[in-house]
Amino acid sequence: MQLWNKLSKEELVEKLKERGTKFVTVSFYQYASIPNPQVFRDHLFQMWSNLGTVGRTYVATEGINAQIGVPADKFEQFKEELYQISFLNKIRLNIAVDETEAEFPFLKLKIKIRNKILADGLNDESFDVTNKGKHLKATEFNNLIDDPNTILIDMRNHYETEVGHFKGAITPDVDTFRESLPIIEDEILSGNEDKNIVMYCTGGIRCEKASAWYKHRGFKNVHQLEGGIIKYANDCTDNGIENKFIGKNFVFDERRGERITDDIISVCHQCGDPADTHTNCENDACHLLFIQCENCKEKMQNCCSTECQEIYNLPLEEQKALRKGLENSNKIFKKGRSEKLKFKGNNKKPIRIAEAIKVEK
Repeated sequence: MQLWNKLSKEELVEKLKERGTKFVTVSFYQYASIPNPQVFRDHLFQMWSNLGTVGRTYVATEGINAQIGVPADKFEQFKEELYQISFLNKIRLNIAVDETEAEFPFLKLKIKIRNKILADGLNDESFDVTNKGKHLKATEFNNLIDDPNTILIDMRNHYETEVGHFKGAITPDVDTFRESLPIIEDEILSGNEDKNIVMYCTGGIRCEKASAWYKHRGFKNVHQLEGGIIKYANDCTDNGIENKFIGKNFVFDERRGERITDDIISVCHQCGDPADTHTNCENDACHLLFIQCENCKEKMQNCCSTECQEIYNLPLEEQKALRKGLENSNKIFKKGRSEKLKFKGNNKKPIRIAEAIKVEK
């Protein structure tokens, strides 16, 4: 059996449309010892391919981090087979809050072997990664963040928090989780060792590591939102709990966001009108991630600038010729920082992030 995908994006979309499959978007993670990630990866690929599962999963010797779309009619079978894996038995599955932002959350199945399931820049042997912050359920979380002695920190990146966050949260202007750890400690937590520290992220994995790291660094009252924003939003809906999150929850799939509330707290980066839908620039040599309203989307053909739009409208061979020999790896999928974006408030990387930041190793 072929254990990878070879179809183009267009072919994948057409294939999914022919099937007419309805997907359940699921995310989960687990830190566990996996002695042979390659064998485990191939096992997962075969098992999930047989179900028609799509999505992105990282496997490492330290565990698994998965964001996938499971055919709705195969979801029970998926859970049964997943739970047969000993360290994944009864694992918490975060189900997407809103599926309307894209026709298909993922187009293909990708399972990659990585050194770590989360790029944190930390040396796990230097501290106890199992000594994590206290998990808070939705009601506990709401009660604690109302305490004036609490510091609420968003552990996500600037392009995520821009479209949605918890009321009263501190949202560091960072590009990556790795960059955020020392910045949060130095600029937010320092001097507040005795306060309640509450952190949250999309599904919980970043807080698992960050809470253990900050406890290691001497902060005592460290807490984290159990299951992240996804579980919180579902729990609030299911149990009639007050939802203190506003706007959209950014997600790393074709949806790019799931609506939690009707509030639109950001603007189109091109015209300044209220908008909170992310797009990737259609120019293959750019792919800048930015917020674009429907009017600009139509006018600019999904491009971030007139320069990119001009290139996008060239014949494909001319586009390829322009890209040939250029090192674009540091430009592709830039996370929403560009002087082209007139209404992007933080389109330049802060000096504190641009400088070399070394996390203790």
